[in-house]
Amino acid sequence: MNIIVSQEIESVCPMFVGAAVEAQVVNTPYSKELWDEIHELEERFRQELTTESLKDLPSIAATRRVYKACGKDPSRYRPASEQLIRRMLQGKELYQIDTLVDLINLASIAYGYSIGGFDADKFVGDTLTLGVGREGEPYEGIGRGMLNIAGLPVYRDAEGGVGTPTSDHERTKMTMATTHLVVLINGYDGNEQRVADNAHFIQELLRKYAQSDGGTVTLYR
Repeated sequence: MNIIVSQEIESVCPMFVGAAVEAQVVNTPYSKELWDEIHELEERFRQELTTESLKDLPSIAATRRVYKACGKDPSRYRPASEQLIRRMLQGKELYQIDTLVDLINLASIAYGYSIGGFDADKFVGDTLTLGVGREGEPYEGIGRGMLNIAGLPVYRDAEGGVGTPTSDHERTKMTMATTHLVVLINGYDGNEQRVADNAHFIQELLRKYAQSDGGTVTLYR
């Protein structure tokens, strides 16, 4: 997969660094061991964070700043990582979907980056471009219906948008049949080492829970 960061994003976040994990995987409906890890992290975060202080986490704060710079209210269209951690801190159960979705949610919570997970066989073309959503641009968020992505950072393939930090698109979502996975980590804080660490954590989770060799990691700017 070729990934291009557009001038639109560079102008509002010149320090952006992303990571792509590409791997062959086997999905399963549920993994108890994975959920043991998720619950362990939940307990730690509930002791360390509040719904207000989580906004100050560097990875989340940076994503919120980019939303504002692009013209989007980050409190109305929260980045997915913030949504997940807020839900935990409010004492609500995280949604259990399937192993691939659940492990990507764990990786997002652990590092605070908004992470997109995609069935790569559903992409149109071999290039993804990270730009900014336009007024009236059609976009169906997973489980959210039509989403107004004007002012949101968005990855597009040859057909259109596939992923934003708020919600990925129904067209390229992972399912139980997914075998070719691409995961995109969005480091709007510019912390290359932490983004790389997050990518390697995902590789570790894929080895443990998705019958994978972990695939490959590519950093991009």
